Amino acid sequence: MPLDAICLAGVRKELSEQVSGHKIDKVHQPERDVVILSLRGRALQSHLLISAGSGDMRVHLTRHRFDNPASPHMFCMLLRKHLTGARIVEIIQPGSERILEFSLEAYDAMGVNSRKYLIVELIGRSSNIILTDGDRLIIDCLRRVGGEFSSLDKRAVLPGLIYRRPPAQEGKTDPLTTTSEQWQALYKAPDGTTVDKWLLSAFTGLSPLICRELSWRAYANADVRMGEVSDGGEALQHEFLKLTELASSGVFEPWAIMGQDNRPHDFSYTRIMQYEGVFEVKPEEGFSVMLDGFYTKKAQLARINQRATTIVKTVKTARDRLVRKLAAQKAELEATANRGYLRECGDIITANLHIISKGQSVLHAQDFFSDKAEMRTITLDPRKTPQQNAAKYYKNYTKARNAERFLTDQILHAEKELQYLESVIDETGLAGDEHDLREIRHELVHTGYLKQQKQSKPDKSGAARLVPMQFESSTGISILAGKNNMQNDKLTLKTAAKSDIWLHTQKIHGSHVIISCGGATPDETTLKEAAAIAAYYSSARSEGKVPVDYTHVKHVKKMAGGRPGMVVYTSYKTIIAVPDEALVKRLQVKNN
Repeated sequence: MPLDAICLAGVRKELSEQVSGHKIDKVHQPERDVVILSLRGRALQSHLLISAGSGDMRVHLTRHRFDNPASPHMFCMLLRKHLTGARIVEIIQPGSERILEFSLEAYDAMGVNSRKYLIVELIGRSSNIILTDGDRLIIDCLRRVGGEFSSLDKRAVLPGLIYRRPPAQEGKTDPLTTTSEQWQALYKAPDGTTVDKWLLSAFTGLSPLICRELSWRAYANADVRMGEVSDGGEALQHEFLKLTELASSGVFEPWAIMGQDNRPHDFSYTRIMQYEGVFEVKPEEGFSVMLDGFYTKKAQLARINQRATTIVKTVKTARDRLVRKLAAQKAELEATANRGYLRECGDIITANLHIISKGQSVLHAQDFFSDKAEMRTITLDPRKTPQQNAAKYYKNYTKARNAERFLTDQILHAEKELQYLESVIDETGLAGDEHDLREIRHELVHTGYLKQQKQSKPDKSGAARLVPMQFESSTGISILAGKNNMQNDKLTLKTAAKSDIWLHTQKIHGSHVIISCGGATPDETTLKEAAAIAAYYSSARSEGKVPVDYTHVKHVKKMAGGRPGMVVYTSYKTIIAVPDEALVKRLQVKNN
């Protein structure tokens, strides 16, 4: 959710306790919209992150380290001039606004102690970071707003002007000052409006998430319509006032909402119950811990997605080119099926040399290859002798025969290569972090689909740490699974013992899974759970039931001339498995 006004109040309360009295030691601006203030005080050092990006606006302490640009931004240089050595006196939030004002004591150019304000406006596309003096005269700002005002921010924000706060939202009420009587006067809306939409339109400082949550708490339905409410809004009023009373008294609880594969989904200052059973809702140590983890993970996933998209695009380009080449080769192979006719024409010409004269363009002769002794018409080259025409047909026959053998081998190789490229696309979709993508990139460099990037030090990460995923069955048996082709190769051909059990989805791209049973026969529970892991980490993850083959590792061999991860196996049995995400996550060893 966006950092709404009440959640920001929780952030302000926490920061006031943590950084009030601290001095600004250094100022950095690693990105266009991000400013980092290095703070020192009480024998502690911390880093305050201020982001004015429209998609990730927030203020919190961070443990994340950013790379600074080679040349600092002009705004960063100005902040260093005015804020280095300044002490944070207090942090102010005006009303239920998404604005924080850092009141600072700093020395001016004449060495006189003076007051300055660093104002952080977190209002969507109009988010800004503004530095003013003690009289609220703007020294400079991250984004300058000139003469033509947008509909979102009808004011000028320029150096030399008096700072004015953004205009209040018209027709909306501050939820933290709303009384029971005011609520009753406001509670009017068309029947077609949902409860959450009415709350969003009537009050400032509430996010869509909180509006849906209030609807859920009151009526166990986040999408209930006003016309369906039978109690005159009493339950909604009760939940609304209970939430705002807690916020007014400074009671805030940071909660993170995590989606599939521990992906950040949302966060709040109160426990969110509408998602329980669908997403994981867990309390956090503090707002800075919550926001730092949420946005760091979100940025990491964005980078992973961007790099994965680049890899997939490269592989799909190679795959599409191979598909076109394979289609052309199959068409050529189909044409060679007529080669017997060419040899027969050569034989018929040879048998009729005595009746053919040079310059003749057509031969009509008895077809002794036909059961009905029909006549065959054969086209001749009038520029060639009869013997040369016969030799031409024999030569074309030999070329077609050789082409069949050559094209058959090429098509077989291309089909294997096509399977390999499809497996790389699938494994890229399973990549969980940047290390997984580095391994896939290393694999593509190794197989010649990508060029080695120029860098000062060779990247050995992809080759050195081919560590498979680790699981433990319900009966305590170790299970290993590769997450890409290079891991699969090492796991199956080098790491696993010959007596271990090997599993793989039948004729479907996926991970190699090993049951490390030390030569013993694995119990039925372990076998089913290992098969579920193989099904989950395959391209059939979304299917209901998936056939999984299993055999001893000694029966698995590297495919001759095959790409990484491509094997052949014998003496196998098949088990039907269900890709169960909850089971897989429960069995996975957490410190892997």
